[in-house]
Amino acid sequence: MTTTLNRRNFIAGASVATMVATLGARAQAATPDDPLIVTLVIPSPVADVGWGHALFEALETVKADYGDAMQLSVIENIFEGPDADRIMNKAVADGTKFLVAGSFGYQNGAMQIARRNPDVTVLHASGFMVAPNFSPFAAQYSQGTYLMGMAAAALSETGKLGSVSAFAIPELITSINAFTLGAQQINPDIEVSIVWLNSWFDPAKAQEATEALVAQGCDVLFSNAQDTPSVVAKAEELGVYSFNLNSSMKAYAPNTYLGCVLTDWSPFFRESIEAHLAGTFEGANAFLGVSDGVVKVVDWSPDIPEDVMARIMEVEAAIADGSFAPFTGPIIKADGSEGVADGVTMTDEEVIGMDWHVQGVTTPLPS
Repeated sequence: MTTTLNRRNFIAGASVATMVATLGARAQAATPDDPLIVTLVIPSPVADVGWGHALFEALETVKADYGDAMQLSVIENIFEGPDADRIMNKAVADGTKFLVAGSFGYQNGAMQIARRNPDVTVLHASGFMVAPNFSPFAAQYSQGTYLMGMAAAALSETGKLGSVSAFAIPELITSINAFTLGAQQINPDIEVSIVWLNSWFDPAKAQEATEALVAQGCDVLFSNAQDTPSVVAKAEELGVYSFNLNSSMKAYAPNTYLGCVLTDWSPFFRESIEAHLAGTFEGANAFLGVSDGVVKVVDWSPDIPEDVMARIMEVEAAIADGSFAPFTGPIIKADGSEGVADGVTMTDEEVIGMDWHVQGVTTPLPS
């Protein structure tokens, strides 16, 4: 059984029968009589595309392996803050033993739940805290956005690229930086402008930001963690290329879609659930990419020149086998100082904590 809920009907208990069926079991065993209760909490709608959809789809894939031995609840549109804390606590009190906290801002509340409930396994999106039963997880989007940067620079006529981005957190900063570095492999003079929305889901603001970037001359746009197709659809309307993260939005831009840096979380979720059930789960910082089967670049535009596409495929293969990493020096910061020395590759820990832009990004980070 899979149940999708929002804040109102979850807190108020509007669907009591459904809640009892979905969240009533408290045992950890994965059997039809004693199912594992898995709850996903996300800040935006599940919808048909985007971050929340990618998480849901991955859990549904894993659920198919377990059948009635696993029950999945999705609680959507939960703003980060006290509401999220109350809702996650209620889910655990009602029987959840495996919690996926699907937003960076859920971190503190989710960690408190893990500390108070050692029999509950918590996966937290995009954070950095770790505990024996608490693992942060993030995608190495940079591996895919580097490739997208190469394609974007090849198709750009203005040399100006843009990004409509959610929050200035390291995960998204690194995505933009890699996008810029990849583009500079094709055009060293490329410039990247950013509009930070401070929202994961705001279709109106996303459309306005898209229009603003195009008005500035940006002719390829990166929809960076926008859980809505607004940027992609508006880019199609304005006749500029675009790409996005997490799930394909090609249907919203059949003519100007550059591609998608897709995330498939099912391998990670499957492994984590198996470890939870076996009693062997150990919290760790999961920073997953191409070689893990989590990050995949799909729906490449047929407009990308063949010679550039061949170069992209070579770089993708090198990323997959570990012989190349996007954040290998020399890399200069936007302020002109050295970011990474020649021949040095940033560690995962350094990438996860990145709080600076590379040269070529023209928009300062928000304070």
